[in-house]
Amino acid sequence: MAIDALIATGDPRIADDLLRLAAAANADAALASTAEQARTQWRRPPLVLVGADMADGLAADGVARRTGVVLVTTEADAPDGFRAAVEVGAQDLATLPADEPWLVDALAAAAEPCDGRATTVCVVGGRGGAGASVLAAMLGLAGARGGLRTLLVDGDPMGGGVDLLLGQENAPGCRWPDLAGRRGRLGAGLLRESLPAVDGLVMLSWHRGDADPLTAETMHTVLDAASRGFDLIIVDLSREPGAAGRAALRVADRTLMIVPAELRATAAADRVAVSLQRDTDDIRLIVRGPAPGGLPAEAMAEALGLPLAGTVQEDRRLPSALERGDLVRLSRRGSLPDLCDRLIGDLRPRPAALEAEAA
Repeated sequence: MAIDALIATGDPRIADDLLRLAAAANADAALASTAEQARTQWRRPPLVLVGADMADGLAADGVARRTGVVLVTTEADAPDGFRAAVEVGAQDLATLPADEPWLVDALAAAAEPCDGRATTVCVVGGRGGAGASVLAAMLGLAGARGGLRTLLVDGDPMGGGVDLLLGQENAPGCRWPDLAGRRGRLGAGLLRESLPAVDGLVMLSWHRGDADPLTAETMHTVLDAASRGFDLIIVDLSREPGAAGRAALRVADRTLMIVPAELRATAAADRVAVSLQRDTDDIRLIVRGPAPGGLPAEAMAEALGLPLAGTVQEDRRLPSALERGDLVRLSRRGSLPDLCDRLIGDLRPRPAALEAEAA
């Protein structure tokens, strides 16, 4: 069986620590407690962690030079670490326990080699009640229906919750507060397996009553993991996104702003667009009908200085479906699902299965 990391040490303290860190990183690691065992597996895994106790023995045996070798020392061994690292051909030197976060990151990277990154889309309303959360959820459902590994991220702590929107408020799985304060790299597989899902769409939302601010660091950690484990990420943001929302905007491939076809809504959206442009440069307009005064979508796009990505008409089934948490049923046909299919087609995210075939 293929392994992600080889741990080469006869020191039980180093072995126990590194096996614990591998488990935290969701990495498959094999332990070689002798130099002979280490030599037989030396070339195979992407990462080799060599304990200071075994470095001289492996160097004396003439193990092949390769990338991905880290010498691991304890504080007591640290003074001699540089010499040993050079002898065994290590590219990095880590000391326990000080460098545990770095080692977890290295193990997680070995477990999840990155062949591609997810496409990230932020969705914002041009005014309150514009329908951004509904658009974000529908985009997520369309992506999942199209065979894309899709994550819907609720980036608005003061909103009603995308899980409630989809009737999944009681579904088991992690919410934002469960991930807050986590340091270092988060495993993509661990993230995917820990979150609730509906109809193939994985979602990250809030517990009821949560109002603690979301930090930019937590948002960055989650989106970094998601970019390695999903094909498409949809982030639902408020009009005042805060530090965490701005972190999402900065990594977004595209931002969609949905605005009702009304004059005052267009004026409000102009201020929102100016604010968004500080953090992202690809903003496109979605116009939501009806237009009570006959305001054309093209005129709105010209006034806002944004390209028009599409229009969507009112669906009379939507209000009752939202009250029932039955949005999934409406996601298969209608003006909004058709628009979402086209928007995702324009983005051209590639399913992971196709990436593997292309390789």
